[in-house]
Amino acid sequence: MANRSVKSGSAFDTEKKLIGRYDKEEELGVPAAIVEWLNAIMADGEQCPGTSCDQIHAYLKDGVVLCKVMQKLTGAKVSFKAKATSTFVAAGNVENFNKAASAYGLATESLFQTTDLWEGRKANMLNVINCLSNLGFLANSKGYSIKYTAPAPPTME
Repeated sequence: MANRSVKSGSAFDTEKKLIGRYDKEEELGVPAAIVEWLNAIMADGEQCPGTSCDQIHAYLKDGVVLCKVMQKLTGAKVSFKAKATSTFVAAGNVENFNKAASAYGLATESLFQTTDLWEGRKANMLNVINCLSNLGFLANSKGYSIKYTAPAPPTME
C-alpha cells in the first residue's frame, strides 16, 4: 500500500484514534495474549514469530492460519487455499474464517473485514485483534482445552 495517499481531515482523526486504541491494547498485552493462544493452538504448525502489529499481520494475512484455528476449535473442516498467492484467494480464506467463526457463535459485530487484515494498517488491525480476543473468550466459554488468557483491564485508582 505504498502508493496510498495520506489520510486527512476527519479520516485522519479517526485513524489516529484507532491507532491510539490499538496502542492501548498493546500496552495491556492483548496482542501478546492472542499470539500466545494462537501459537498454543498451532503448536504442530507455523508459529507467529512475535507480537508486533507487523508480525501478526504477516502471520495472518493470507487467512490460512485463521482457517486452521477454526478447524481446531470446531473439529470441522474449514475450506481454504494453502497457497494464497493473490488478494482474491486470501480474501476467500478470510471470508471462510468469518463464516466458520460466525457458525461457531461469534457475534457478527465481532468479525472483521478482509481489508482490515489485508492492508495491515495498525488502525485496521484493531478489528482483527478484537475479533480474535472475542473468539478466545468464546472458545473458553465452550470449554476448549487451550485457554485464552487475556490481560486484566486497568483499574481506576
